[in-house]
Amino acid sequence: MIVQLRTSSELKAARELIESSDLTYEEGFDAIIGIYEDEELIAVGTRSGNTLKMVAVSPAHQGGSVFVELVSALVMNGREAGYESLFVFTKAEYALAFESLNFTLLANQGRIVLLEYGKGLNNWLEANRSLLKSGVNGAVVVNCNPFTNGHRYLIESASKLVDNLYVFVVREDRSVFPFDVRFRLVKEGVRDLANVTVLDTSRYIVSSSTFPTYFLKKNDPISRIQMELDVTLFASKIAPFFNITKRFVGTEPNCPLTGGYNETMLRILPVYNIDLTVVERKQASKGVISASTVRELVGKNDMALLAEYVPPTTYAFLTSDEAAPIRERLQNDYRNKSLTGC
Repeated sequence: MIVQLRTSSELKAARELIESSDLTYEEGFDAIIGIYEDEELIAVGTRSGNTLKMVAVSPAHQGGSVFVELVSALVMNGREAGYESLFVFTKAEYALAFESLNFTLLANQGRIVLLEYGKGLNNWLEANRSLLKSGVNGAVVVNCNPFTNGHRYLIESASKLVDNLYVFVVREDRSVFPFDVRFRLVKEGVRDLANVTVLDTSRYIVSSSTFPTYFLKKNDPISRIQMELDVTLFASKIAPFFNITKRFVGTEPNCPLTGGYNETMLRILPVYNIDLTVVERKQASKGVISASTVRELVGKNDMALLAEYVPPTTYAFLTSDEAAPIRERLQNDYRNKSLTGC
């Protein structure tokens, strides 16, 4: 019998089965589904947004139809919730089991793999087919929280070294500046660069909000694993479609996470015949230009100095009525000394 688990006793049994399968039980899921046989819970799995997690089958029922029934029920639940595609991160040894259920392997880090149910990646790529260009193509991946003179300098420098430059703006909406604002500011800020094309990453930059850790050990390098999956997905699936052979990043003196990401690219991209060029970061009168410094200047309401750090298009937005809620939030954050991030 396949059911959604709701009662405290059902959830307790689910937790025990998950933990007995050498997985960590994580709260915060949208749905948890179990399979019972003779009133005994023999399989359980959860869905958090568009990601399937904590899939566990009791040892006595592994290798049979129970896994198929469980994953099928989770997929149906996700589709009913409105998700076109569903993702699962799992250990590499389980990849074939998911592939047999029509999941597609997106990236293999060696120990951990990312798979997708549905044609989301293919659909996203096909939707951008009209943007394909011949010649030497490069890429920059940016968050731009918000778009600064530093981002502009990196993009302009990269555009001079290739025939065409694709600028991918991270869609994940966990920044102070919403995606639609970040995307718009990038497009406005590079409008004069004829060989630059701006597009979003859709779901295909591995999101920190969806990357689960339930199958990892406490001492596993979580950030490194996530970065390696992310770079591998870009290099093996996205770059070939757009004929990208060069990627550009800025030097990173301040943020260890971004610095680690750059190091990961230096290791992995050459394996896929993609060159990585590191561009020296642009400086302002008081040091390296960064989005975090811009957010701090807005928080301090130092609009005079801000003009040195951002292009006119970003400055116009930051001083507009539309940006009033963002300014208020940043000013409150600054007063509370909670400005963080890279």
